[in-house]
Formats: sequence, structure tokens, C-alpha cells
Amino acid sequence: MVSLLNKLQDVLDGFRAVDFLAPLALRLYLAPVFWMAGSNKLSHFDDTVAWFGNPDWGLGLPAPGLMAALAAGTEVLGAIALFLGFGVRWFSLPLMITMVVAAVTVHWQNGWLAIAESSGIFATERTIGATERLEHAKSILQENDNWEWLTQNGDFAVLNNGIEFAATYFIMLLVLFFVGAGKYFSIDFWLARRFRDRQA
Repeated sequence: MVSLLNKLQDVLDGFRAVDFLAPLALRLYLAPVFWMAGSNKLSHFDDTVAWFGNPDWGLGLPAPGLMAALAAGTEVLGAIALFLGFGVRWFSLPLMITMVVAAVTVHWQNGWLAIAESSGIFATERTIGATERLEHAKSILQENDNWEWLTQNGDFAVLNNGIEFAATYFIMLLVLFFVGAGKYFSIDFWLARRFRDRQA
């Protein structure tokens, strides 16, 4: 039994030859996420500033113009850096900070779930109520509209806007902070290799 486990471990260890695929996948997943978030803030910058600063219907943050510019710039530049694999460990830090700020200021009061669910350990009164209203809305649409056309590309859902996505992106960035951009498909790898060769 021990020899079998050792052989299986050897097989798993053989995959280390392609371990660059993991950070590459994380980077290519996160780059469009942050690009869309940042470019959306920039293209609607006045609205973003108003939302950042308004205490009644927004976040009520101090210096909303500066905060909006920092958030948008971090996300856009971070997306480019992640895609290219340039300064990934450095850019992971401000991106993680934006995720913490987003989780605390925007999503925290909504609980964990990003999409409302009526069951499971993360379901709350808020998400249960949302799914009940969704079921009522679905019955109205089924009776009065072309339900098959409406749902041909997917079922309806209610966003709960909890911390789930922000926490997930934070964890992915944390991994990149510790492991870096990965070999071969990153500028970081080739720069490090060049400077190491010069020092040798």
C-alpha cells in the first residue's frame, strides 16, 4: 500500500513540470475581471465619484474623486500587469486592498452569497426573501410572456451582492502574491532570468 501511494505521489510530482499553468490560469482569469471593473469606473467617472462620496445612496467615502481614481487606476493597470505577467506580485497588493475595501464598504452587509439562495448554510432572511420574490416573478413571466425565449440562455437569478466574489478574487491574488506570475508566459520570469544570468 505504501509503495502504491509513493508511486501515485511520483505521478503527481511529475506535473510540477507544468506548474506554470496554475498562475497563468489565475492571471488570465483575473485580468478581464479587473479590466471590466476599472474601465467601467473610468467610462462613468463622474457617476463613480458621486457613488463613492454620497453617504445617503453611495459609499460615503472621503475624497471620493481621489478614491475613485485610485480604484479605477489600480484595476486597469493591475489587469494589464496580470495579463502580461509584469510586476504581478507588486500589483497583487493594491488589487487585494481594493478587494478588501469593496468587501467591507459594498458587500459586507449582504452576507456571503453573491447570488441569492434560499437554502444552505449561507442563506439568510434576505436571500430567502429574494428567492421567494424571484419565484413569484417567474410565475408571472411564465403566465404572461414567452418563458422559453426568456430562459433560452439561462435561468433567472437575483444578485445578493455579498462578499463571495471579492473574497474569491482576494484569495486568487494572494496565491499570485506568493507564487508570482509563473514561468515562461510572463515578463517577470524573463526579467528575473536575465538579471540572474547577469549576476552569475
